Amino acid sequence: MDEERALYGSSDITVRNCRFDGPADGESALKESSDVVVEDSFFNLRYPFWHIHGLSINASEMTDKCRAAIWYSDNIKITDTKIHGIKALRECHDATIRSSSIISPEFGWSVHGLRLEDTTAESEYFLMRSSDLVLENVTLTGKYSFQYVWNCVITGSTLNTKDAFWHAKNVTVKDSIINGEYLGWYSEELTLINCTIRGTQPLCYCKDLTLINCRMEDCDLAFERSDVEAVITTPVISIKNPLSGHISVPAAGEIIRDIPESSGEIIISPYPS
Repeated sequence: MDEERALYGSSDITVRNCRFDGPADGESALKESSDVVVEDSFFNLRYPFWHIHGLSINASEMTDKCRAAIWYSDNIKITDTKIHGIKALRECHDATIRSSSIISPEFGWSVHGLRLEDTTAESEYFLMRSSDLVLENVTLTGKYSFQYVWNCVITGSTLNTKDAFWHAKNVTVKDSIINGEYLGWYSEELTLINCTIRGTQPLCYCKDLTLINCRMEDCDLAFERSDVEAVITTPVISIKNPLSGHISVPAAGEIIRDIPESSGEIIISPYPS
C-alpha cells in the first residue's frame, strides 16, 4: 500500500505482513484510527500513526524514510520493532516499548507516561520535555538527552550522552553507567544511586542533588554552585565551589574555592560515610 491515507480512520483492524511503500509515496496510512494491531509489517512512508487511540506494533520495521511515525497517539505497545525514522514519537501518552531498536533524532519529545525496556536507542535530544518515564536495561547513544524531563526513573542502563538531564526535575538513576560531559546542569532533585559517572564538569548548578555510593571517573570541576549531598567511592580530579551540603570522597586532586558563597563541606574519607 503506497497511496495517501491508505487505511485512514480504521477501527479494530489487524495489519499483518503488509508493506507501506511504493511510487505513489502516500502519507498518513492509518491516521485517525483506533484499536490497531500491526504485525510483521514494513513502513517506508511518512506519518503512518497519527491520532491513533490503541496501537500495538510487533516484529515490524519503520525505516529512516518513515518520518514522524507516531504522533498525538495513546495506549501504545511496541515490541521487537525497528523504529528508525526521525522524530518517531511525539506528543503521545501511555506508551511501552520493549526489545526494540530506536535510531531517531529528536525521539520522544513531549511524551507523558513512557516505559522503555531492553531497548537500544540512538538519538539527539532524546525524550526532551517528557514526563513520567521508566527506563530499564536501556543503552543510549546521543547528545543532549533527557533535557527538561520530570518524574523519571532509570535502572540498569548505559547512557553515552553529553549534556544529559539539563533542567531535569525529580529524576532517579540507579545501577547505571553515565558517560558524557556536563552531566545534569541546572537539574533539581536529581538522585544517582550506585552509578558510574564519567566526563568533565559534571553536576553543576544543581538543586537538591544526591549521590549515593557512586563512582566518578575522569571527573573534574565537579559540583560547581550545586546544593549537594554525595557519597563518592572513588577519587575525583577536582571539586569546584559547591554551594551547600556535604561531599564525602576518598580523595580529591584539587579543591577550588574562589567565591564566597562556596560553603559545601568536603569530607576526605577513605571509606564511604
